[in-house]
Parts: sequence; C-alpha cells; structure tokens
Amino acid sequence: MSLINQLAKKGILTKEKAASLKEELKSSGKKEEEIILKEGIIKEDVLFQLKSESLKIPLKEVEPSEVPLEVLKLIPKDAAEYYYMIPLSKKDRALEIGMVYPENLKAQEALKFLTRRENYSFRVYLITLSSFRGLLKQYSTLKKEVKKALTEMETEIAGEKVEGPKRAAASEKLGEEAPISKIVSVILKHSVEGNASDIHIEPVKDKLRVRFRLDGILHSSLFLPLKIHPAVVARIKILSDLKIDETRIPQDGRIGSKINGRDIDFRVSTFPTILGEKVVMRVLDPSKGLKNFEKLGLEGRNLNVLIKASERPYGMILATGPTGSGKSTTLYAVLQLLNKEGVNIVTIEDPVEYFMAGLNQSQTKEEIGYGFAQSLRSILRQDPDIIMVGEIRDKETATLAVHAALTGHIVLSTLHTNTAVGAIPRLIDLGIEPFLLPSSLSAVLAQRLVRRLCPFCKQKVKAKPQIKEKILKEINSLPIAAQKKLRISDPLYIWEPKGCKKCRLQGYAGRIAVYEILEMTKELAELIIKAPSEVSFKKEAERQGMLTMAQDGISKVLKGVTSVEEVIRVSKEQE
Repeated sequence: MSLINQLAKKGILTKEKAASLKEELKSSGKKEEEIILKEGIIKEDVLFQLKSESLKIPLKEVEPSEVPLEVLKLIPKDAAEYYYMIPLSKKDRALEIGMVYPENLKAQEALKFLTRRENYSFRVYLITLSSFRGLLKQYSTLKKEVKKALTEMETEIAGEKVEGPKRAAASEKLGEEAPISKIVSVILKHSVEGNASDIHIEPVKDKLRVRFRLDGILHSSLFLPLKIHPAVVARIKILSDLKIDETRIPQDGRIGSKINGRDIDFRVSTFPTILGEKVVMRVLDPSKGLKNFEKLGLEGRNLNVLIKASERPYGMILATGPTGSGKSTTLYAVLQLLNKEGVNIVTIEDPVEYFMAGLNQSQTKEEIGYGFAQSLRSILRQDPDIIMVGEIRDKETATLAVHAALTGHIVLSTLHTNTAVGAIPRLIDLGIEPFLLPSSLSAVLAQRLVRRLCPFCKQKVKAKPQIKEKILKEINSLPIAAQKKLRISDPLYIWEPKGCKKCRLQGYAGRIAVYEILEMTKELAELIIKAPSEVSFKKEAERQGMLTMAQDGISKVLKGVTSVEEVIRVSKEQE
C-alpha cells in the first residue's frame, strides 16, 4: 500500500487531499515522500517509520560523522546520488547500506552489481531523506577537498619566493591558479554548509590556520602550508575587488557567491600582522536568519514593551550591544511585525544582512560618499513611514534620526553601548539636546547572545551552593511579578551541557538572546530633562520593573534554555 493511501487510511489525509497528492505524483515525477513532506502534514521521522513498518525494513538513524571516509569510497558518489543509497559501515566483507528508496528495483540491482564485484555481502537499512543528504556531504569534506587541491598545485610555483615589487604580481598569478581558487571556494562552501557566522584565515608560526565561528565560538577547521598564504589572500582580494599590492593597511570588501542555490554575501576584512595579512569574512545569507520574537528569546515584559513601542505612530527604537550580538536580527523581527501593504519601509544598512519582501533596502558605500547620514537625507525625500538605519555612529546621523522620529516616522537603529540605560548618555554625548529625547525615543533594548543547551543531551543537576547563591540573589532582585512566574524548587535544579554527536560534543546547539528593555515614561522624561545621569536612569529602570540581561538569563537558565556559565559570561561583558 502506498504511503498516501496509508496516511488516508489513518485519517491523516482527507480523501480529497489524498487524491490531489496522487495527481501531483503522476504529473510532477517527484517521489511520494517528497510530495508528502512538502505539505508539512507529518514529520519526516514519523513518515519513514511508517514506511519501515510497511516494507519490513529497519529504519536506521545515523550521524554523518559516524561514517568513515574509507567506507564511503565503497560506493561512488555519482551512484550514491543517483540511487539514493549510501554505505554506512563495513565489518570484514559485510556491509550495511542505507537506502531512501529500497523498493526501487533498479537501485537494488545496482547495489548487487557493486557488491558482487568486490565480493561483499550486505544488509539494507531504511534512512530518511535528511540523513541521506547529510551523509552525501561527507563525500566532500573540507580537509579532503583541500588536500586534493593542494596535490594539484604546482610545487615550484607554490614554493617560489619573490620579494619586492614582483611579489604582488606573483601572488596575483598564483591566486588565479585553479587549485588556489578551488581551496578558497571550498572554504567558503563549507562555512555556509556548517552554519558558520565567520571565517578566520590567519598565518601562525609555521602554518596557515582556518577557523570557523560556530555559535559564537571559534573552532580550528583546517591547517594549510604557510607558503600558500600570499596566494590564498590574493585570491580573496581578487574576489572582493581589493588592492592586491597593498599589504600594509587594513582593507574592506565584499564577495557575492551562489552556494547550493543560495545567494551568499561575505563581508571581507584584511588586517596586517607581523606574520602577514589576516583575513576575516562574515558570512551573510540574506534569505536566512529571519526569526520571530519567540525564537529570539523575547517574552513577558520585554516583549510587551517592544510591541507597545512599535505600535506607536512615531518614535525611535534603539538596539544596543557589541558587534555580533544580534541587534539587526531583533530589528528585523520588529520589521516583520510592521511590514504591511499600507506602509513604506526603507532601510539603510552596511551591509544588507537579510532580504525581506516589501522593504526598500539600500546598502551604504562610504567610498563614494554614500554613508548613513547622506543616505538618511535622501530617504526622507522618499516619503517613508518606517526607517531603519543600520547604525548611529556620529552626530549628523543621530540628529537626522531624532528629527525623523519627531516628524512622524518610526525609526529603528543600533547604537554601541553596553546597557539599555547607557544609550541615553551616549545620544547626549553625540550632541542630541536632552529635551528632544522624551518626544523622539520610544524604547531602548540591550542584548547579548548566549548558547542554547543541546536539547538531546542537556542534563538536570542540583545547583552547587555558590551557583545557587548567585541565582537566588538575581531572583530576589527581580520584580515581584517576574518572581511569581518562576518555579523555584528546593533543592534548586539547573541544566548543564553534556555533549553528544548531534551537537558535535559541545553541549550547545544554536544561540538565543538575553535582553533588557527600557521604556520611555513620564518619569524617565523628567529625569532626562532635569537631571540626566546613568545612576538616575538605573533607578527609573528598576521602578519600571525592567529585567537586566543577567536576570533574563537566569530566567532562561531555570527553564533549561541555557547554562549558568553562559549567563555569567554575558554579565561580565556588561561590566
């Protein structure tokens, strides 16, 4: 019985829907599983468990890292890709084979031919589509592809030492060689496939080190011969349109690339060190990363204040925090709420990090005099309702943003301060008159990113006395309403990272933000005009019932979202 019929029999599909899917199956040429999963009516693991029971073939869950590269070689990649089958393990002359479509007779015949040729016996297991795709990537691991490219490189060209004016020309020539191009291409591709946020290419004592930043932490991924360092840097400079012969000063550029069918931008920064130029590339996927408030970690009072501020007809909402703390992601969540047919939303960014339909997004170009201030002047002539300015970094931009908020626009922007209350003194330092802020500023949020505990391996433990004391201290300083929402047990239990194959033994998977949000009130307005000081602003924040980032973090610790260590790390960044 087909899977569609089985789902209809179980009542998961209506007769009409089943008939519609069967019609699509005939006309599209797609597989039954793909059509069902596209509808989102059933989870993949549940669907394949149903298929396993129907075919009487065991379903096997396998992590890509568990399959050795020498085992993968037993079935060529082309055959694996065509027949949706892949070797999982080998013991003596016996193989375990994972198949997505074991009912495919041609795939079975091909498998028999491949194994008979090498005199192997085999046992078939059913694997899910996502498992197969993950395993297929193992054919082209970073180290394997780079090693292959290195062996192709001409030794005499790679080892050639050229000094003086000819050095840049030699580096450029080598940077255009196929092996070097392939090495750079492979590094970029694997950063995207591995969900890295940044790539660091840096010369160390006797090697060229490549590191990827995953969930905020840098991991060494690859070591290359130091002699190819000039060629790798030259290739990146060629791609990002930077000066190849300039190695004494930092340079900034961008690379646009299509990887796995997605348009990816890489923001490139070179930096001279005593060992040579270091390159850092920020990975930006404009089509990925948009999140709703819940996924960001906004809840309770924080969420209510932010929504209230965004519902005002005008005013400025500022997000503060260091580079890479997720400020733009939060502002885009606000834009998702505001993005409606009847409004004109214009953004000025450097660079455009996400693409959102319905927005007019513009990227600054400082080198031609098109910075935030200049573009903001032009935007105000575009009849906007809502404006997002990537960053307020000078008096002119701050003044224009404040006046835009005063003249009936909603303005979203970022500012570099450690705390929410620190944003007001910072704006005054930039030259904004204090009396303008109460009418123009709606809310200020500060945020940091903490790593999420891996849901598969996190473990519940009794809090140690020192940790318990810190947690209870933060809880006791919370507003009464917030305290009541927390379930405090005695003894106090928290969650800690452990590490498993799903999280690469890190104990963490993904990140979430911790927030503090200051709301503009009558009391705060009076303080800004009469006695602007960070101390008085902090007292008003407490009166409002504002949770600090540390308090928001502790709340997430007690819910098993993150660990105490992560919250302590964030708290130190605020100091």
